[in-house]
Amino acid sequence: MSILITALAFLALVGISIAALSVFTVEQQTAAVVQRFGRFRRIAGPGLHFRVPVIDQIASRVSLRVSQLDVEVDTKTEDNVFVRVVVAVQYHVLQDKIYAAFYELAEPQSQITSFVFDVVRARVPRLKLDELFERKDEIADVVKNELALTMDNFGYGIVKALVTDINPDERVKVAMNEINAAQRIRVAASERGEADRILKVKAAEAEAQSKALQGKGIADQRREIINGLRESVDEFSQSVPGATAHDVMGLILMTQYFDTLKEIGAANHSNTILLPHSPGFISDLAGQIRTAIISGEAVADVAARSNAGGGELTRN
Repeated sequence: MSILITALAFLALVGISIAALSVFTVEQQTAAVVQRFGRFRRIAGPGLHFRVPVIDQIASRVSLRVSQLDVEVDTKTEDNVFVRVVVAVQYHVLQDKIYAAFYELAEPQSQITSFVFDVVRARVPRLKLDELFERKDEIADVVKNELALTMDNFGYGIVKALVTDINPDERVKVAMNEINAAQRIRVAASERGEADRILKVKAAEAEAQSKALQGKGIADQRREIINGLRESVDEFSQSVPGATAHDVMGLILMTQYFDTLKEIGAANHSNTILLPHSPGFISDLAGQIRTAIISGEAVADVAARSNAGGGELTRN
């Protein structure tokens, strides 16, 4: 009886083991490659599946998710600058080509890396460093298109290729920064010079306008002084019988002379010119002024007659 019970228990255990080995599950976004005696049998998608124990084996589980491979390529540009270009390739296994992806490529990442190296080293040496930064998207598109054509035959799809970094030699970066800084300093100096020029022009214009207004003010002042003197002389001559214009001008000059002395004496800080200030000097000063005016008019009259005579001689 005990032997029978032991046999039944053994058979039950064997049955449970066989049932457990007959069932397997596959996760979402994953495919299982099933082989029978080493030969491809089928592709099992996500869910619950059955197999013949011992005879059927799961060779591998292939992920259908998008993966990323970062490839660093050392190359040089057309202007002989060595750079390190980092290309990020996003790829995945095509669901209808799982067989090719599993059986035809042993190391897909190495294959992708080789193609990226080939494309980048064929394109970058045709570009200068500045152009490389400007056209990195173009290089990424070329990498994607050529990889897509090649890897499609092996069951891989290329989602995107991105040039994520362009890293020149450190000395080149320092030189580029110095060039950029020098250009900005030159522009700043030019702008400062232009600003100084504008300020000087505006200051000169303001000074010219100020001088013009000052000249107009002085001219108006002298005109009013002359008018005032004329009226004073006329009124004095009419009020004082026998007084001549010469007497009136002497009196006016003496009055202005003493007013000037008064103003100089009242000022705390002033630059003064010491002149004789006796009453007789005022008469001499007035005489000198009259003589200078008469002499100037005589010289101007002689010069005018001389010019007129010279013109006649020339015509003759």
